[in-house]
Formats: sequence, C-alpha cells, structure tokens
Amino acid sequence: MASQPGAALLFLLLVSGLRVGSLQPGRSSSLQGSSENSALPDSFYEHPESSGERLNLETENVTVVEGEVATISCRVKNNDDSVIQLLNPNRQTIYFRDFRPLKDARFQLVNFSSSELRVSLTNVSIHDEGRYFCQLYTDPPQEAYTTITVLIPPNNLVIDVQKDTYVEGEEVEMNCTAMASKPAAVIRWYKGTQELEGSKTEVEAVDNKMFRVRSQISVTVLREDDDVPFVCLVDHPAVKDLETKQYIEVQYKPMVMVSVTYPQGLTREGEPLELTCKAVGKPRPERVLWQRVDDDLPEHVTIDEDKLIFNSLNKTDNGTYRCEASNSVGSSSADYTLYVYDPPTTPLPPTTTSTTTTTTTPSTIPDTRAGEEGPLAVDHAVIGGVVAVVVFAMLCLLIILGRYFARHKGTYFTHEAKGADDAADADTAIINAEGGQNSCEEKKEYFI
Repeated sequence: MASQPGAALLFLLLVSGLRVGSLQPGRSSSLQGSSENSALPDSFYEHPESSGERLNLETENVTVVEGEVATISCRVKNNDDSVIQLLNPNRQTIYFRDFRPLKDARFQLVNFSSSELRVSLTNVSIHDEGRYFCQLYTDPPQEAYTTITVLIPPNNLVIDVQKDTYVEGEEVEMNCTAMASKPAAVIRWYKGTQELEGSKTEVEAVDNKMFRVRSQISVTVLREDDDVPFVCLVDHPAVKDLETKQYIEVQYKPMVMVSVTYPQGLTREGEPLELTCKAVGKPRPERVLWQRVDDDLPEHVTIDEDKLIFNSLNKTDNGTYRCEASNSVGSSSADYTLYVYDPPTTPLPPTTTSTTTTTTTPSTIPDTRAGEEGPLAVDHAVIGGVVAVVVFAMLCLLIILGRYFARHKGTYFTHEAKGADDAADADTAIINAEGGQNSCEEKKEYFI
C-alpha cells in the first residue's frame, strides 16, 4: 500500500499526463506536449459534437448576464465509473473529477458524483464566453460541449435634444443612445403612454463583440405636449424596463374665452351685466384688453382687470365687445355680441270677472329665448282671456233672445171677425159678426 504523499504524487502525475495527452500540436494551451503522448486518438477531436450526442455524455448551453453566475453541468447517463473532466475554451483542465488544476478561484465545485460534475463560474465577463468541453474517459473516449453566452446590458442610456424650450408648431429632433451592449439593443419611443413611429436607428459595432445603438426621432410639438415626457425605452434580453425620459417646455399663444357672470336669461335694459375674459397661454398672458368693435366703449362701463362691468344696461350698449390677450408668443381674441332687450312690463291688476286659461304658442311670445316666457307674454294672455269671456257672454244673450221670440210667434183674432167663416163675402161677414154679437145672450147686461 503506497503512502498518502506517494498517492498524491502519483495522482498529480496522472493528471499531468492526461492534460498533456489532451493537447494536439497547434492548439493553444498553458501546457506544451507532444501528440505522441496523447491519451486520446486523433479521431476523438474530429467530431466531438457527434460523439457526445450519440453516446453517454450530455450537457446544456448556458446564457448569463455579465457579472452573474454561470453553472456548467457534465452528466453521465449510464455510469461505469469513468473519469469526468471539464475544460475551458482553450482546453485547459478546469476540473478533473473533484480536483481543480486551474488556478481561477471563480470556478467552484457545486456537485461531484459518479454521474455528474457540476461547476459554477462567478462574476462572468465577456472573456469567459465560448465553448466548454466535458470529457468522459471511456473506450472509446467521449466528449460533449456547452456554450456559454454572455449578455451585456447597455451601461448608459442618454437622450439628446437641441434645446429645452420650443414654440408650438416647431419640430423637435431627439436622439437616444444605448452604449456598449451585447447583443444590440432595440430602442422604442413613447410620448407619455403613446408609442411613436418613424424613428431612424443606427447600429455600430465596437470592440469585443459589443454594439452601440443610436435612435433618432422628429416630432412636431403641440401645446398638449407641454410637460409630457418623451420616453426612450430599451428592449434587451439582459435588462427589463430600462428607459430614460426627457421633458420639454412648449410655449403657445393664449386661448381666449368670454363668459357671462350675470344676469341669467335675457339682458334687459336697466339690469347689470358682467363679462369675464378668460385667457390661458404659456407664458402666462401679461394683460387683457377690452374694446368695442367699430365703436368706443360706453362711458358708464367699468374695467376691472379681466372684467367688463355694466352697472345698468342701456340700448345704446348694443354691439360686439372683444377681449384680446397676448404673451411673448402671440395674441388671440374672443368676441361677445350684446343685445339689450326692453325692460319687463308691469302685469295688469286682477279682475273679478272669471277668466279662461289659454295656452300661448311660441309665435305669441316676442323676443324670448328658448324655454323662457317674459312678462309681456303674460299680459297678452290676460287680455285674451277677458276678450274670450265677453264674446262668450254675448253669444249666450243672443241664444236666450232667440228662444224667447220663437215661443211668442202666432195669429191674433178680434171679436169683429167672429162668424166670418160662414159668410159668402165680406159684407155678409160683417153683418153676421154684428148680429152674432147682438144675439149673444152671454153679453147682455141688465141695469135695475
């Protein structure tokens, strides 16, 4: 039985022999050796991929973000106690079984058994990218490889603009640059939450497999774009939600509106009126100017900053009044047309005569607005009711007189005509009538 130091020395010699034998002439390595001492046949290196696919050894590709940890696993399907070895892209032995000949402390053994060799690589950099080989010393030897792909997110994202303040209608040109990424980043533009189309992208390769991406977009700004963020968003497999924002100031001329504070309804003579000029712009309008179109302002009106005040309206106030506001960008105006109506009339006093309620049509209401009846319309309704009552009374009187005369219409006879029905002529009728009267006993009068 060999001593422990002797066994260790024998193990090191075996590792060195296998390492030298794994090299071929012309392959880069920190160890030099002759192909004559190779422990593996030349056919082993001709098709390592196919040998790993059809035999007992398997592994998987690894994708990792720069600075993170990559894990390499060499697995044996059917173990026969063969030796497992892991080599780097330069074919330097990283691990032989559970022993690490390579003096790189970033490689750490995660698991070792007869069926698996698992190794972690911390703080991965772009220099660690490439093929890593798993070797299984069987007869014939087997080999499979895994590819480590290193992703590098953009280390800087910047938006460049020519200036920070623009006037409405100007064209803004913005550039967004994603520096040193792998693979090349994809840049998208947003205005608020709305995605913008029409950007131009340039991709430039830089040293060591990395790329610089530059995207340019042109936008015609409106007043709605003031203080709205323009967002440069990066799509990249190594990073999520990477974006930068740019706010711009948009100046615009005032928007002007005239509002009526009071009265409600028609503007009538003798009543007050207040007009308010509302102006919004950027920068803020310095002042507002009231004027009367094609005429001078009435002498009795009062101007209080943005208000035009009529204490008592007059028909001479009829006309168009204009409010104008201005700032450093420009000026705008709004008009209000004033028409003064007659004052409301006093309604008639109530009478004792019964009236009939009538519904007036819109055509009987002069100078009223939609859905509104003035005092003058009420006066006409009262007069119409009185006239209707008078006409109704006259009709009733005519009906009563007609019925009375119809009842008393007929033929009237005198006493002299009695007996005339049997007379042949008029003379005989008269004689008969007289005789009849004389012979009538009922008409006799006696005096004692």
